[in-house]
This record gives sequence, C-alpha cells and structure tokens, in this order.
Amino acid sequence: MIKVLLADDQRLVRGGFRSILEAEDDIEVVGEVGDGQAAVSACRELRPDVVLMDIRMPEMDGLEASRLITGDERLASVKVVILTTFDLDDYVYGALRAGATGFLVKDTEPAELPQAVRVAARGDALISPSVTRRLIAEFAGRVKGPKPDPRLDALTDREREVMQLVAGGLTNDEIAARLVLSPSTAKTHVSRIMSKLGARDRSQVVVLAYESGMVSPGWQAE
Repeated sequence: MIKVLLADDQRLVRGGFRSILEAEDDIEVVGEVGDGQAAVSACRELRPDVVLMDIRMPEMDGLEASRLITGDERLASVKVVILTTFDLDDYVYGALRAGATGFLVKDTEPAELPQAVRVAARGDALISPSVTRRLIAEFAGRVKGPKPDPRLDALTDREREVMQLVAGGLTNDEIAARLVLSPSTAKTHVSRIMSKLGARDRSQVVVLAYESGMVSPGWQAE
C-alpha cells in the first residue's frame, strides 16, 4: 500500500486528489495539510511514501518544506512531488535541486494521478520526465557556464553513458533497450551512479548532468 500525504492550502484540490487516489486499491491517503510547516511535521509523524506538495502555501511554502523533508535523513524514503502550474517553473527547478522527485502539473488528467504516485513511490523515473527535462534544460541554460563536479570522475564510461540517458528522461527499461542490457543491469548502473554521486533521487542526477555540462540545454537522448 502506497501512503500519500496531500499538502495544499485549497480544500477543493485536496478533496479532489483524495477521491481520485482512494479509488485505487494500492493507494492510501494518510493525511492532508494546508501549509508547509504542517507538511514537514506530518511527514515526521506519518512517514508517507509520497507527498504531493503545493508550492504556494501559508506559514512555509512548499519549496522550503521540500528542502526540510529531503534534507532529513530520517525521511530518506519519502518522495516529494511538487504540484505546480507553468508560471511557477523557477520554483520547480529549485525544488528538483533540493531533492524533490519531480513535479506534477495541477491540470493533469485524473486518470494519470495514481500512476504518477506509483512512479514516484518506485523512484524509477521522474514525473512527466519529458516536461521535467525541458524545465531543467531551460534553467540550467541560465547558468553562466558548466560547473565541473569531481564526483563525476568516479563514474565509468558506461555509467556516464547511462547518466546521459537518465538526463534524457529515459526509464530503466528504455535505457536497457537502448544499450542492449537487461533491465536489472540498467537498474544496477543507475543505482551505482546515484550512490557515487550521493544523489537522493534520479532528479538530482538529471540536474547534475545539466549543471556539470555533461548534457546541454536542448540535448535529446535520440
């Protein structure tokens, strides 16, 4: 059973998400909160698998709440998914850098919400990977120049190749097909990359790939 916490200051939004998610046999909404500080406290108390986190909330915004959650070792298993609209893209990029798993646009089709929660809980891929990649590329492009990261020196040539494909939004199965590997081998490569980089999530691997210059804005995994 996937445990979900809803963090949004609009009751209607929380109620809509709850009704959609609780219709699924494998998802349970364990709590609702209306501000960022309450979200942090609820995570420490309830230990959800996934938090659907709005950005604009009173007391503490969702971005700061996300930083506190992803920075707490006791909450290492909690995946934060940012709820956003496209006019808040700057905040989304900051949240991804802070360790959020990805983001979900608020006007997502209802049928896609449960699957997005499952993907986040698995940690297999970013939510809306192609759109997330586009956002990261756009804002990484505003950085004056690549920032070499010594952690990349620990990667093998194959791991660098896999990391580029992760940055392209490919899932483990898609990476396996591209490189003619077994899915389990692809998953192992991704896990080793995350371990060597000290990345909490695939999203941090993607951000690092752009910010280090390993891939550049507009790059496609084709």
